[in-house]
Amino acid sequence: MDFRKLEIQYKNELLSNVVPFWENHSKDEELGGYFTCLDREGKVFDTDKFIWLQGREVWMFSTLFNKVEQKQQWLDMALHGAKFLQKHGHDGNLNWYFSLKRDGKPLVQPYNIFSDCFATMAFGQLYKATGNEEYGQIAKNTFENILKRSDNPKGEYNKLVPGTRPLKGFSLPMILCNLSLEIEHLLPEQLVDETIKKVLHEVMEVFYQPDSGLILENVKPDGSFSDSFEGRLLNPGHAIEAMWFIMDLSVRLQRPELAEKAVEIVLRTLEYGWDEDFDGIFYFLDVKGNPPQQLEWDQKLWWVHIETLISLIKGYALTKNEKCLTWFEKVHDYTWSHFADRVHGEWFGYLNRRGEVLLLLKGGKWKGCFHVPRGLYQVWKTLETLK
Repeated sequence: MDFRKLEIQYKNELLSNVVPFWENHSKDEELGGYFTCLDREGKVFDTDKFIWLQGREVWMFSTLFNKVEQKQQWLDMALHGAKFLQKHGHDGNLNWYFSLKRDGKPLVQPYNIFSDCFATMAFGQLYKATGNEEYGQIAKNTFENILKRSDNPKGEYNKLVPGTRPLKGFSLPMILCNLSLEIEHLLPEQLVDETIKKVLHEVMEVFYQPDSGLILENVKPDGSFSDSFEGRLLNPGHAIEAMWFIMDLSVRLQRPELAEKAVEIVLRTLEYGWDEDFDGIFYFLDVKGNPPQQLEWDQKLWWVHIETLISLIKGYALTKNEKCLTWFEKVHDYTWSHFADRVHGEWFGYLNRRGEVLLLLKGGKWKGCFHVPRGLYQVWKTLETLK
């Protein structure tokens, strides 16, 4: 495998194609923040603003400024989104709304803790770029709120009947693996260590099932299996994405055995989640092989594939497991031939099972300036270490 050639490919795609697409099309010059509902050519087809996507874009441009090049235009882009978020994104107590109208009026209550997670990431990274203490305080206070809410993330907005089938989800401990490192520079060392210890246990011992070698999306509060739609649910992309967070923690903690275990889980998940008939990675599966309740279960999604590429190349860099390279080549070929748009830039997000583009959008309610540029950056930088 020509690592140098691949490195150039990922770097050029990021800096010459994907980042300019968002710079050119997403900025709301009139009312602030970003448009994320962009069609194939980058035209705005809806003006609602989704807080987790606003936060992700602030984070992305702050990260480019901090880690790639200190371009003023990137910092200005991040500050543009941060100003809108500060003014409109939360209820006054740093409980972050899910969505807003274009002018910043709230549409959906702050039920979704991932709005808070990405606001934390955004302001933590922007603090690094600017040294502005206000940004650092927003990140710290929001992170503290997340930890307080972690046992009942939706709080008063939880629609489930309490006590009937209590479950806890994988998504929050998964993201805290990454978030704890993202804002480590703002937190007391003890809090970082405690958070890392807790989420490592959750991800690698509670949600991970040794019998199958797979990670479940939901388990009972005591960690046991729930034989229900939610309890049988597998999200291969989530499990694989979480494993590169674990690999980063293995480096931070100087625990190479963690990276080895993470690679094992990635490879097992790919074996289970790969579509042998049409290629690509399934969106949802049932751990017992039953029909999933999600009708979109067999779609192929952009973020699942780009996150898989990150985990595979990091896995190879850390363990030199040749299976990672074999799978990387396979997933790379599928991803670049199906998702990248060579005509209008950026990447498609949604394919049907056969690999045909389902929606021509480049951004919407769920897709923004995040997984593609972050993935390209992560793969590029990891490939640099393999020269």
